[in-house]
Amino acid sequence: MRSARARRLLLVLALLLGTAAGLRRGNAVPAVAVGSPAEAAARWIATLDADQQARGRLPFTDATRTDWHFVPKPARKGVQLRDMTPPQQEAALALLRATLSQAGYDKSLAIMSLEEILRRLEGTKAKNIRDTQRYFFTIFGTPAETGTWSVSIEGHHLSLNFLIRDGRLVDSTPQFMGANPAEVKTTFAGLPDPGHRVLRDEEALAFDLVRSLDDAARSRAVTPEAPAEIRAAGAAEPPQEPASGIAWTELTADQRALLRRLIEAYCGWMTDEVAEERLRLIDAAGWDEIRFAWLGALEPGIGHAYRVTGPTFLIEFVNVQPDAEGNPANHIHCVWRDLTGDFR
Repeated sequence: MRSARARRLLLVLALLLGTAAGLRRGNAVPAVAVGSPAEAAARWIATLDADQQARGRLPFTDATRTDWHFVPKPARKGVQLRDMTPPQQEAALALLRATLSQAGYDKSLAIMSLEEILRRLEGTKAKNIRDTQRYFFTIFGTPAETGTWSVSIEGHHLSLNFLIRDGRLVDSTPQFMGANPAEVKTTFAGLPDPGHRVLRDEEALAFDLVRSLDDAARSRAVTPEAPAEIRAAGAAEPPQEPASGIAWTELTADQRALLRRLIEAYCGWMTDEVAEERLRLIDAAGWDEIRFAWLGALEPGIGHAYRVTGPTFLIEFVNVQPDAEGNPANHIHCVWRDLTGDFR
């Protein structure tokens, strides 16, 4: 008979790999019951034992609330899926769904499933850190429809941070997603097929935009060298350097439409309420204040990056690292940050 630990592994793999297979076939991932974040957080906390509550429910003032990163760290705050029972795992995934749109939830589970590709490709080099269950959930404060509390859901290539005040999700940054491989190259049974790209829109729309620029516009938008990484990775506050690149006012109507679609792709990870609020803030600050900067090569497979900066937000995207098989520039890091302040 299988051990309880083995049964838990099979449950989570079924959830995550089933999601990847559904995405591969173009099917929607089965819906998860969605309540408010407070309801979902309270249900998850109620499933935890005393030791898990000590790790997964911390004071709102705890210093680790603003400690975030997307690298495969050996230790993190919170309770990881691997250490949860099946009912606890289901409650944790319901909390993840309550904080995101269906599209954002699908992307999050697909990113988790890529860990199994890395584990198989890296073998003993992975040192047990490539794991579809190595994603940690933490509540700061008391989930309720009044007062202030927050949620952190984090692991390799995923860092989601939410602040809820009086029942309203008032901040959702840093919002980080990554993908390795950015495009799947190898066939593994039960995993996404070659050609699958979790962050397709986030890359393809930006390529469409930069390639649509004429020579004069490219001279204002493009810098030849890509950065090694997004700026201020793991920092509690976003970078504050002046915006660079080509201005919204210098783009054609078609190019503006592409840039808006790119911005909406990142907003689309979040619930409708959060996405609409982000766009409302952009409207209030003025689309004319937005700039698009491209850094690096204009072709896939060679290091490239971009930044979209407005008065209220910053998007950074970097694809310079090889994947686990050595395919160049096939490893994406991308983030949405709140220039008025993350975590608050």
